[in-house]
This record gives sequence, C-alpha cells and structure tokens, in this order.
Amino acid sequence: MPNLDLPILVVDDAKFSSMVVGRTLRNAGYRDIRIANNAPDALKLMEQRQVSVLIADWLMPEMDGLQLTDHVRQQDEQDNHYTYVILLTARESVEALSEAFDRGVDDFIYKSDMTKQLIPRIFAADRMADRQNTLLRANALLVENNRELESTNIIDLETGLCNSKYARQRLQKTLRHAESRGGSTSYVMCGIRNWQDLKRKHPPSVMSELATGIARRLSTLIRPIDALCRVGDNQFAIVSYFPNSDHCSTTAFRRIFDGINHKALKTTAGFISVEAGMVLCRADAQDGTPSVQDMERAAVQGLVDAYETRRFTETKPEIREGV
Repeated sequence: MPNLDLPILVVDDAKFSSMVVGRTLRNAGYRDIRIANNAPDALKLMEQRQVSVLIADWLMPEMDGLQLTDHVRQQDEQDNHYTYVILLTARESVEALSEAFDRGVDDFIYKSDMTKQLIPRIFAADRMADRQNTLLRANALLVENNRELESTNIIDLETGLCNSKYARQRLQKTLRHAESRGGSTSYVMCGIRNWQDLKRKHPPSVMSELATGIARRLSTLIRPIDALCRVGDNQFAIVSYFPNSDHCSTTAFRRIFDGINHKALKTTAGFISVEAGMVLCRADAQDGTPSVQDMERAAVQGLVDAYETRRFTETKPEIREGV
C-alpha cells in the first residue's frame, strides 16, 4: 500500500504546471504536498521540514533543477537524510540525462507524458526513499553505538570513524597480506590544508560539524572494502589493498580528491569549502615490505608536498633491510 502521508515538495516556476502535478497527486490520495514557485523558496521549505520526494522542473530562473539538486544533497549530507529527486524535463539526450545522474538526480518524468508517469514513479520513489532513510538511521545508530565503545579505543568519538590506532593495525595487517599474496598496499592521507584558518573563523561546534561532514563525504566515496580512519585533527587516512599493483594509483582515488575539493560542506554557519591535499603512499610487495612507521613517515612528507603543489601526489616508503 502506498504511503499517502509521504511528504512531497513540488517546485516549478510555471504555476499551471505545479498545479497539474499537485492536483494529480491529491487525486491519487496524497495528503502532504507542498508547492514552491522557485528553488530558493523550496530550500527554505525543506529547512523547515524535510521531504521524502522532491519533484522539480529542470529549467527554472535563478536556480535550475540541477543546482537545486546540488543544494539538496548538501542539506541531506548535513541532516543524515535522503531526498528522492525527480526532475520534470523535455530533454531526452543521453548527455543531459547522464549529467543529471552524476549530479545526484534519481529519476526523470518527461513533460509530454507526465500524467501517465507521475504516480507510478512516486510509488517507486516512496519505496526507495524509505529504504535509504532506514539505512541511514540504522547507520547513525551503529555510529552512536561505536562511540560508546570507548574501551576499545579505536573509535574517533567526534566523527564515528576509526582512529589512528586502528589505522596502524589495519595497515600492518594489509602489509602482511600483500607480503604473502602479492599486490600492493596503499595508504592515502587526506589533509585539510586550510583547517587552521577555518578554526580561527569558526567556533568548535562548527568545526565539529565540518569534521563530521568531511567524514560522511569520504565514507560515500571510498570502496566498501577500504578502511577510512581519522588520524589527526585535520587528517584522514584510507588503507586499501590491490591484488593487481597496476591498479594502485592516484587514478583509483581521484573521485575522492575531486569530491572533497569541489563541493562545499553545509554547516550551521553556512557552506564551507575545504582545501584538501592528498597523497598516495604505495608499497608493492615485489619491492619488499616496509614498516608501518615508514609508510606513515613517507605519507606525511608526501602530504606536505601535496599542500605546496596543490596536487594529488604519489610516493613510496623507504624499504630498510631487516624490516
């Protein structure tokens, strides 16, 4: 059975179009429907009360549907919520739709066939939004439980990520695994170059929000098999194993570098942009097995170079005899 109390927001600068959508939804029995005539008003309504499904026109003045989606995803990131986004469009080119999917749009409804497509798409959106938000709530509960496991001392209490102690343990195990199986171990450090400047501008509460936002952003960008840890106030580490050494390169982590640098994070102080430096420290099993300390030392030095060059750099640890 459909959830007729599903919170839906319709955004269209053309009042007639939004009226048609709203009437179609109400005729289908949906009760919680709000309408905005432009994207800024829609964002204000969403800040007042979250919605599960957003239906927006692609082409609007001030802010189009893709730009609105960018803001919605940032708001979702802050609120640990998922909004299912449907765009109304007359565009049918593969390039346009591909761009929209990359920007976070979930589905489309062609205006030429809107009355037939709308309600079935809303049924699907309801199921997907409910599933995503159930997972987010479950994950939030897991993070909260992790924070309570202080006795293990491997959790960063502020972000819910593992800490530097766990990062070293995981790095040690990964190095030994590569030593016995071959392949490469990667230790990627991500440091926030402008962290100290931001600390001078914002109170601790905002910086805590920012650290949590960075952790969530990175968590969505890494592979499920990788370990993400907070190893310093403004530093995060990703420990990975690659069976094929050729795949262990900066290219494998480029989306992380772009994802943290090119989109601002939303906090109660507004949108804050961070300048992230990243370094990949890789150890190929065929070259020998370095120590954890050598990996960390090489990564820290590489991160300094990354800060100076503002590029995603790559380095290798020194392999000492007897290690």
